[in-house]
Amino acid sequence: MYGLVNRAIEEMVCGSQGEETWERIKCEAGVDTDVFIGNQGYDDAITYRLVGAASQVLGLPPERILEAFGEHWVLKTARDGYGELLTAGGSSLSEFLQNLPSLHARINLMFPHLTPPSFSCTNVTAESMDFHYRSKRQGLAPFMVGLLRGLGKLFDTEVYIEHIEARSAGADHDVYHLRWRRTQP
Repeated sequence: MYGLVNRAIEEMVCGSQGEETWERIKCEAGVDTDVFIGNQGYDDAITYRLVGAASQVLGLPPERILEAFGEHWVLKTARDGYGELLTAGGSSLSEFLQNLPSLHARINLMFPHLTPPSFSCTNVTAESMDFHYRSKRQGLAPFMVGLLRGLGKLFDTEVYIEHIEARSAGADHDVYHLRWRRTQP
């Protein structure tokens, strides 16, 4: 994963728990990197170790850490660093999710070694859809839930997420049934 992912985890932890807690998490994870360089690639194992260590240090299940990180990614990292891309993705949650493949194509231009997940939408109505998430990386379905919640907040939309097919339960990819309601006119 690119360093910007690990740096965003650091920002999330430092912002809510303080720098001392982040140092404990890095120590527990066996990570001695002082600064993660945003556009530099790092072994995925570092990110997984940081999430596992955060789980232990904070006393939260790894799934909760990943969900919180997904929300943080949308509401802080992506909005602050890639706001124009987010804006270009659409003006509603539904439009944005349907445009995710083209958004990732643009991101691939900035990060040529990126191995992004793929997304598709089926059964789209005015108030719901089935959202398909495919990734070569294992165990990130809770991160996707956090991303979806964060996107709901970004678009002032109350989103209900039901994980209807799970890769962890034997499906070939994760499918979420989403229903939403705009909270702002």
